[in-house]
Amino acid sequence: MKKPTINIGILAHVDAGKTTLTEHFLYNSGAIRTLGSVDKGSTNTDSLDLEKDRGISIKAATTSFEWKDTKINLIDTPGHVDFSSEVERALCVVDAVILVVSAVEGVQAHTLNIWDSLHELQIPTIIFINKIDRQGADAETTIAQLEHDLKAKPVVLYASENDGLTNAGIAPVFNSSIDSVIREKTIEHLLDCEEQLLERFLNSETITDDEYLVHIRKLTIDNKITPVYTGIAKNNIGITQLLDGIIDYCPRSKTTTTKELSAYVFKLEHHKVFGTMAHVKVFSGELSSKTTIYNYTQQLESKINQTKQLHQTKYIDNVVLTAGEIGVITGVLGTKSGDILGMPKGIPKIPQLHIPVLTVQVIPDNNADYNALAKALQQLDREDPSLNFKWFKAEKELQLLLMGQMQIEVLEHVLKERFLLKASFTDPQVVYKETITKKAEGYIRYWMPKPCWAIMTFLIEPAPLNSGVSYRSIVSQNDVHIKYQSEIERTIPKALAQGILGWEVTDVKITLIKGEDHNVHSRPGDFNLATPMGILQGLKVGGTHLLEPILSFEIKANESLLGKIASELSTRRATFDTPQFMDDVFRLKGTIPVATSLDFSIKLNAITSGKLRLRLQFYGYDTCPKDEGAIRNIKALIRWMNHNGYCTGVALIKLMNG
Repeated sequence: MKKPTINIGILAHVDAGKTTLTEHFLYNSGAIRTLGSVDKGSTNTDSLDLEKDRGISIKAATTSFEWKDTKINLIDTPGHVDFSSEVERALCVVDAVILVVSAVEGVQAHTLNIWDSLHELQIPTIIFINKIDRQGADAETTIAQLEHDLKAKPVVLYASENDGLTNAGIAPVFNSSIDSVIREKTIEHLLDCEEQLLERFLNSETITDDEYLVHIRKLTIDNKITPVYTGIAKNNIGITQLLDGIIDYCPRSKTTTTKELSAYVFKLEHHKVFGTMAHVKVFSGELSSKTTIYNYTQQLESKINQTKQLHQTKYIDNVVLTAGEIGVITGVLGTKSGDILGMPKGIPKIPQLHIPVLTVQVIPDNNADYNALAKALQQLDREDPSLNFKWFKAEKELQLLLMGQMQIEVLEHVLKERFLLKASFTDPQVVYKETITKKAEGYIRYWMPKPCWAIMTFLIEPAPLNSGVSYRSIVSQNDVHIKYQSEIERTIPKALAQGILGWEVTDVKITLIKGEDHNVHSRPGDFNLATPMGILQGLKVGGTHLLEPILSFEIKANESLLGKIASELSTRRATFDTPQFMDDVFRLKGTIPVATSLDFSIKLNAITSGKLRLRLQFYGYDTCPKDEGAIRNIKALIRWMNHNGYCTGVALIKLMNG
């Protein structure tokens, strides 16, 4: 009989101590005999040389151990904001999360972003307040921040003692003689969330600590409270108590008897022996070696070579992965991170902590390495689709989307160490989009000189900001056959990849209002070729304008710095609300264009000598002011002319020249 399983994610702002915590979980459970060290680069979950050198997690790492007859699959995620896509995918497969917060820095900017996603996905969360022995540690203030900043209801199970001192330790809040403000607040949160307990309390009935503890599990799983533990991960203080808390308060992974396969690929990695390894969670059905599965995302069938499952830090081969389990499959060609295997039923929608809004070109140091570099980037794009790799073969350009500068360092390192390639990156540029300015019709008649026939008229209308693209057809299937209509709809996203100004077109409503096929000469490929030409014609008639990416910000700093910060914001086209004051600290919320914010945090840190909290989040796209932004070459036209011959090329040139 299989043991119950809990899939746990460990999340944190960078340097909060989650990898050290993971190492002590493995050690205390007997999964490893010797503790690894982040400082020495010897941890079990940081496998990249760069991770060991820098002492940070870059890739999500999965490991496994047992505690109190329960199997715990643990995913140690990156803390740096540049690697948010790794965290996003991990959140789709966990049953609960340990959120690590430093007792010195408290709730930080990225902590807030993580919490928003946890709250949105309703993932039960336990918070571990780490580093209570460090100078400046203040667990009580941190707990207050959890309540004030995260709007959480912290229920403290183990409180800290002697904060900031070498003899710092922890003490149980329940079934002990402790009587503090923290205990009072903890009981208050339990009473607020459990009507039965509140009624008994108001009737002056005695409620034992054991009774309070019984209610904590249900309230945690229902996301009404957040259990809080304190400790010192590097000194193994508070670790076994936290492990007990995982068993006592976190939900077990759900099992089901449904036979239809539903699985999610949350990570892809390259192994020197096994090749491409896809880390998956099974939501229903099962995965086994030598079976053929359907990749719903890529719309292809692929054969599994081997299935593997972690036992402690080693893999067991040829297991059958069933609902609720995490494992690895090999041999599945064409698979990407984020793919759905089987059917999507029951798989959570992936959250977006951050959206890449910077683009770079990758240039080989040696021109002879160009093709090898392109293939390497294709592989890395499969492992992290947020890179959105584009290969413009005609111009020999290799482009990626990125979160920030740290990603460039990592990619340079991976290309050099894994692929033996040296490459440089251009300075990051902002990713703009464009949309149609006024309603227009796009007409295309594609019917000569070769035997071909596709006649269409598209109505293209502006749509609300950040609403995306919608498409429908009001053309009868008697005029355009259903198979051709399907080809048109399938081609629309490709047709919008680049507009008149060279950027992806969004926030438009497209309607096919007229059309005609030919019962002899029409082919699906004719409509595939003609659709982009019709769309471009409509965009040219209606005109397009740029949309720029916008970030929302929240700044907390001493009120004496408000004038300097407001002045800096004004020079960057930022908009902001009236500041709020609490004691001698102000909080300021607003929005700022990505284009003017690239060195924003550096400048604010200089103004405040590092004494501020800045939270930046992707907000959406907004109309770019005239004379701002950047226009790109329309590579789409060049590609169509190169790949589709003279007829298409002439048609496009005529289209663009009127």
